[in-house]
Amino acid sequence: MLFNRYQIQDVIGIGGMGSVYRARDLHFPNVIKLVAVKEMINNAPDPLVRQTIIQNFEREANILVTLNHVAIPQIFDFFSIDERSYLVLEYVHGRDLEAILQENNEPLHEDNVIVWAIELCDVLEYLHSYKPEPIIFRDMKPSNVMINQQGRIVLVDFGIAKNFKTGQKGTMIGTEGYSPPEQYRGDATPVADIYALGATLHHLLTNHDPRMEAPFSFSERKIRSINSRVSLELEIVIDTALQYNPEERFQSVADMKNALLSVAKKTGALSRLPMTKKSQSQSIKPLWTFKCEDEIRGSVTFDNGKIYCGSYDNNLYVLDASDGSFLWKFPSYGGIVGKPAIFENNIYIGSEDKKMYCISAWTGKELWTFSTDGPIRSSVKIAEGHAFFGSDDGYLYAVNLVSNKITWRIDSGSAVRTTPFITKDNVYFGNEYGDFFCLDFSGHVRWRFKTKKAITSSPIVDGGMVFFASLDSTFYALDAKSGWVVWRFRMEKGSISSPYKSENYLVFGSADNHIYCLESGNAREIWRYKTEHQVSGSPIVHNNSVYCGSADGTLYSLDLKNGQLRWKFKTDDLITGSPVIINNILYIGSSDHLIYALYA
Repeated sequence: MLFNRYQIQDVIGIGGMGSVYRARDLHFPNVIKLVAVKEMINNAPDPLVRQTIIQNFEREANILVTLNHVAIPQIFDFFSIDERSYLVLEYVHGRDLEAILQENNEPLHEDNVIVWAIELCDVLEYLHSYKPEPIIFRDMKPSNVMINQQGRIVLVDFGIAKNFKTGQKGTMIGTEGYSPPEQYRGDATPVADIYALGATLHHLLTNHDPRMEAPFSFSERKIRSINSRVSLELEIVIDTALQYNPEERFQSVADMKNALLSVAKKTGALSRLPMTKKSQSQSIKPLWTFKCEDEIRGSVTFDNGKIYCGSYDNNLYVLDASDGSFLWKFPSYGGIVGKPAIFENNIYIGSEDKKMYCISAWTGKELWTFSTDGPIRSSVKIAEGHAFFGSDDGYLYAVNLVSNKITWRIDSGSAVRTTPFITKDNVYFGNEYGDFFCLDFSGHVRWRFKTKKAITSSPIVDGGMVFFASLDSTFYALDAKSGWVVWRFRMEKGSISSPYKSENYLVFGSADNHIYCLESGNAREIWRYKTEHQVSGSPIVHNNSVYCGSADGTLYSLDLKNGQLRWKFKTDDLITGSPVIINNILYIGSSDHLIYALYA
């Protein structure tokens, strides 16, 4: 116990003059608040040296207490006990870049390094423009850069940071290999931090520790001669930062950041930059939004320059896709959760009022309705002159579009909430008992497959296989002709997300908070991406990117090949539908009552 308040739990770092501990702050007895406690033991025999050590430690406390930046830990407390002084700081859940390098035992990926470099430029720019006097960090190196659980950088150890005054000489201090030549002459300016950042990036991209090399010899150790996978553009930026003469480097961190952003834009890393709420609101702005009167739980449809979307306020809305302006709405007597189907200028949509509606896309007037004995939450599929859809009354219906009469219906035994998939020969669907059916166009069962729990995930058929998920925590691939299992994939929880297939990539979400990408032929997991809540939305793929909403209210854009985050957009409530992308514009609804149009 320290200071009758901090319960020391573990040692998380050891230095020449003390240690850093993880501790629990007992002033908050009902929650577990972790802090980092930095200890300084002052055993120097020389009184002058002892005084300098104390001054440096106090300076770190005084600098930190005035700073407010997402990449700088907050300071909570500062005190001394006998010959020991303590700083109590925000605890950073994560690892430093030196530890990450050691674990990988190879150079780090360029995209990650660019993202971190831009974030480091942000925090250095904050320090260098600090008022009343700029702050020079003076000790940039991998071990002083933490990556937190959100994947963002946090700059730690301000022990030798100092306020900069023009013309003022300082002490010869820094870390050999990372510090520039002028810093050893006691001349630390903002461009000294630029050199150290360049040295840090060189280390990350080559896995060659500059402390083990001859000083100031970076010009003889070009990055691409060690790691040919690094782009020439990035090598040029880092070479500029590492120039021996300060006047030949970038003259501000802002200049270096702009150069890095240009590289990121060219290589594609720019799309993977993580975003805070602030930067997100600045960088991803909807082209337009439209507010309904209640939740949007289903998917939107685009047709002929218009957006069609149902809402739980009982209305089907029709908007101009170019600007989101309201055109008209059609009122039903129940919530609309299905995706509107458009065929020959007519709209087909089911409602929880137990009716399937046919509406004129020109006039917005009702043309005819078909009634069932249960709410209709299944989306309508149009094929072979019929509307196919399920109802909570347990039936799958085939309704003739000309006569508006039922051609056939099949009793599945439980609510049908999946959207049927239609091929040239068969109709596929699942129900809430966990039964999966393959029918012919006469409504006769070709085969039937049983899962252990409900099937709300709508199937897709491709390459002779039918794919769907179940709430029994399993994703299934069945032979489309026979219904035999080709493979199963086990999730941590069930899924209601409908899959999307692009080439051999199969993408879907799960209630275990993940978006999965599998190889469709054999269920080999290619990647998974963790969101902050269950994924009840259904993904689509566009231009080698995956777009999927989650119950955390976020729309995610991920790289199809590796699952890396391209960008994310936050709404104010859960997303359960699927987006649609036309001409690189993405349209999606959210339970926050809004329909959004975004650049994809």
